[in-house]
Parts: sequence; structure tokens; C-alpha cells
Amino acid sequence: MMKYCLSLLLLLGLLVSCTNEKKSAPQLDQATAQKYMAEISSDYYEGRRPFTRGEKRTVEYLKKEIQAMGLEPVAGSYTQDVPLVEIVGHQGETMTLKTQNGEMILEKNEDFVVHTEGNQAEINMEDAEMVFCGYGIVDKSRNWNDFEGQDLKGKVAVVMINDPGFGGEDSTFFKGDEMTYSGRWTYKYEEANRQGAVGLLIIHETASAGYPWYVIKSSWTGTLLGIKKKDTDADCPIKGWISRDQAIALFENSGLDFTETIKSARKPGFKALPLNATCSVSLKSDFKEDVSQNVLGMIKGSKYPEEYIIYTAHWDHLGISTAVEGDSIYNGALDNASGVAAVMSIAKAFSEEGNRPERSIIFLFVTAEEQGLFGSLYYAENPLVPLDKTVCNLNMDGVNPIGAMKDFTIIGLGNSTMDEIAEEEAKKQGRYILPDPDPSKGYFFRSDHFCFVKVGVPALYGEGGYEHEEKGVEYAKEYKELYLEKHYHQPSDEFDPATWNFEGMMQDGQLYLNIGHRLANSREWPEWKEGSAFSR
Repeated sequence: MMKYCLSLLLLLGLLVSCTNEKKSAPQLDQATAQKYMAEISSDYYEGRRPFTRGEKRTVEYLKKEIQAMGLEPVAGSYTQDVPLVEIVGHQGETMTLKTQNGEMILEKNEDFVVHTEGNQAEINMEDAEMVFCGYGIVDKSRNWNDFEGQDLKGKVAVVMINDPGFGGEDSTFFKGDEMTYSGRWTYKYEEANRQGAVGLLIIHETASAGYPWYVIKSSWTGTLLGIKKKDTDADCPIKGWISRDQAIALFENSGLDFTETIKSARKPGFKALPLNATCSVSLKSDFKEDVSQNVLGMIKGSKYPEEYIIYTAHWDHLGISTAVEGDSIYNGALDNASGVAAVMSIAKAFSEEGNRPERSIIFLFVTAEEQGLFGSLYYAENPLVPLDKTVCNLNMDGVNPIGAMKDFTIIGLGNSTMDEIAEEEAKKQGRYILPDPDPSKGYFFRSDHFCFVKVGVPALYGEGGYEHEEKGVEYAKEYKELYLEKHYHQPSDEFDPATWNFEGMMQDGQLYLNIGHRLANSREWPEWKEGSAFSR
């Protein structure tokens, strides 16, 4: 009898131990990830541009796959309608700048790019006064106002991209080389609206913007998208970019030294400067209101079904556009069929796990990221589950194609305790955590996690990309530079199984899966760190 009781106690102890033991995360399957990536980036999807046959095919494919996995609909549906407006702009062939030293004739696309976010079919801006307004920033916390004393009604504001701190020696001044939100073009557009300007021209610099001029041409010409607004009459009607070379010529023709003027704009107390010049340009636009779609599915939690981890990846790209070397389909294999494939693979791994997670997990594939994060912005402003019950967002955008890495680089490191969670899980892979080595490019504001951050949801956006496991730092740097120079937002961003090494994709995907698995089976709530601007 004694032996029987002891055996029973040992058995009960073993059962309790097994019950309390943390579940190990399922493993990703590389063949599955490659299959998804090859499919989504194929020519059949025609570059996955919203409002096209490519969108319809993409949405149908994603819905079919997540339903086959057994994922449940969210709020009764596998899609969320995102009302957008499609704007097809037709720029005038030239922009005329009248300066005190004569006229300057700028050529469209080569020297300037303009568009509108309003609803005016035709805009003819004639001889509007031009004012250099520094970096176009109003920041009360820094006692900074580049528009102080200026009435910009009927005028064109000319501003620099990025922040006054970029390229300086003080890392605490506007965060130094780390771009703040006020350095992004999105902020400068918003501020131009608030200031009542009739036009905004951002001076492009490759180093400050984080991308070359051809990205401006490919991203801001032809058909553009925006979230449908009730009233855009008060918005700045003409927005766009001017090349650095033409900006230098404009300043010189206005009697200003470009370099010295920019230096002065980087100092406290800067006052906007009239350029003694006028701007004339025309723009015709065709408008079409339509509805795009976010696609999503959910694995419902077994214990805490009303608490949610949300994975995101944007399904859209640039569609069919200007041919380059005979190819006009912008397939977007890395940007972002890779992220979609990774998140799809994570969803499949979770769906095939024996036990459901304790918290619910949503897999959200958003639309219209390329022209302003519109799909994620719409979700964040119209969430299908409560934001205060959303534990975190795990966002994947452009997954590493060159093999395993020693690092896991976190974009926006220092904002929330998602950093520490990621670090703990990365260490289990033998990796170290790194902040963004090129913070001047503002990647923190350029992907869908930022829309969750703005509404108070802690988010993670990162990848291995700094130090290759075998070939080191320079190899990884050279590849990234080559991609940005030759393939980013170009038709050549195509699925390339012959030269890509998928170990890095699997490494990052597994890390994201492990983090989601940990949070979905625990009571952890990531928190904002003291001093973060995004606390709930």
C-alpha cells in the first residue's frame, strides 16, 4: 500500500510538473515560407497594387490560405474594408521659378515632383511667393518653430527633409542623426496643412532622406492613394519635392548661400527667409473613390481570448509602372512578399500546434503601406479588437535574404520592454541586440508598426541585418547598399532562390514566432519606458 501511495504521489508530481512546464514554440518550415514568397511575388499578382486586378488576386489568395489553416474571422470577417481615394496626377511639364536673377525652368520628374492630397481636379498655381522655412518643424517641447512670424496663406514653403540635428555633433539635439517624426515627409505635409500654405516643396538629399531621387520619381508620380477624407479643402493643395541641385540654384539666384542658410536653419532662433522668388506650376488630377482591403484571421485564445497579439505585414506593392530594362511589373519580392510569407508561415505553425495559445493571435495583412501606411493607419483608427486589450504588435517588413546573422537589429530601440523580451529570445539563438545603425533614415516611422505605436500599442520591428554569421559586417552592409541602390522599389526586386540564402528569413521568422508564442502563453504585458513619446 505504501509503495502504491508513493507511486501515485510521484505520478501526480510528474503531471503537475508537465502541466507547469512552458510549452515550446513550434518550428517554421522553410519550404512553406519559400512557397508563399514565390507565389505572392509572381507576375500573376501584377505587383499587388491596391485597386487593381493584382489586389483582387492577392486578397483572394490570402483569404484562401488562412481559411485553409483553420484561422477564424475577426469581427465576423476575413477582411476589413479600407476606404481610399485614388488620385491620378498629371503634372505640368515644367515648374517656373522667377527669381531676382531671372527665371528658372524646372523639368518634371527630373527636377521636381508634385501631387495633391485634396479633391481639386485642376490646380494652377501662379507666381506664389516662396519662403524658406528651415526644416518645417513646430515643436513646443523644444521651443522650436520654423514658421514663427510667417503667414503662409497663398505662399509656398520650401523646407529641408530630416531634422536640424542630422549631421551634427550633439546627439541630444533633435536626437542627432536619429530621425524624429518631425523629420519625416509625412509630418512636413501635415504641418503644411496646419500652416495654410498653398504649396510645399521638400528639398531632397539622398543622405538625409535615406533614399535616392529615383525613389521620389517611382513613389510620387502616376497613381497615388490616400485615406478618404470628408473635407480636404483646407489642406495645402500642392505638395512635393525639389532636387538638391535645383534648390542650390534657387538659393543662389535669391542671393543666399545654400550651405550657410541650411547651417542657420539648424540653430535655435532661426527665422523663415523670403526667397524673393515666385513659383508657378500646374496639376490636373483624376479622382476615384474605392475600397481596398486588409486581410486577417485569428487563432482564438484558450484562456484569455479577449487579449490579443497582432502580427502584421503589408501585402501591397507598386503594381505595374514605368518599364525598366523591359520589365514593368514591380513584384516587391523582398518588399514585402518576404514579410507576408514569414507571417503566413508563423500562422501556419501556430495553427498546426497541438494546443491553442492562451491569448488570441491575429495575423493582419494590411493594404496601402507603400504610400503612407494607410491600411495599418485605418486599422489603428478603426480597430476590430480593443486597443487596450492588444498586448503588442509584431511587424515584419523586408526579411533578410542573405543568410543567418549574429545580430537582431531593433528599429526604435529604447521605447518599450519589447526590447528586453526580444533580447532574451535572441540570446537563445546566440544573437545580440543592436539599435538601428542608420537611424537617420527614419525606418521607425516607415513601416506599419508605427501606426500601432501612435495609438499606444507596444510594437517590435526588427531583423538581422548588421553582422553576417560567416561573412561579417561589410558583407551585410554592401548587400543592403546594393539593394537600396539597384532594387528598392524597382522591377528587379524579384524572387531569387538561386542566390538568396533563406536561413536568415527562417532565423528572424522563428524569433518572431518564439516571441509571439511566449507572450501568447504568459501574463506578460509589454510596457512603455519612461520618457517614451508613445505611452498609452
